[in-house]
Amino acid sequence: MSDATLADFDKIDIRLGRIVAAEAFPEARRPAYRLRIDFGPEIGVKSSSAQITDRYAPETLEGRLVLAVVNFPPRRIGPFVSEVLTLGVSDADGAVVLVAPDADAPLGARLH
Repeated sequence: MSDATLADFDKIDIRLGRIVAAEAFPEARRPAYRLRIDFGPEIGVKSSSAQITDRYAPETLEGRLVLAVVNFPPRRIGPFVSEVLTLGVSDADGAVVLVAPDADAPLGARLH
């Protein structure tokens, strides 16, 4: 069992965003997409690299709601800077399934 507390969880800023652009990321070592995600007026549009090519095609991602950690430091992946960590879980085959709410909510809403 972990010694993590609710205060530790509160340090992670997870927000709701909408994917506004998705494209192949051929420079990535493992298959991935470059995403642009709109988190609303407070945070704006941020970039993310996501290894979700097994389950999703780029054209199916635009408009999709996702959850992402927005307060980790940016990470350089080759020529690309990933500003947020898009969240997902692995399915039975190890492919990443995006985490999202089951209803619409305001962009930038924080996970509680």
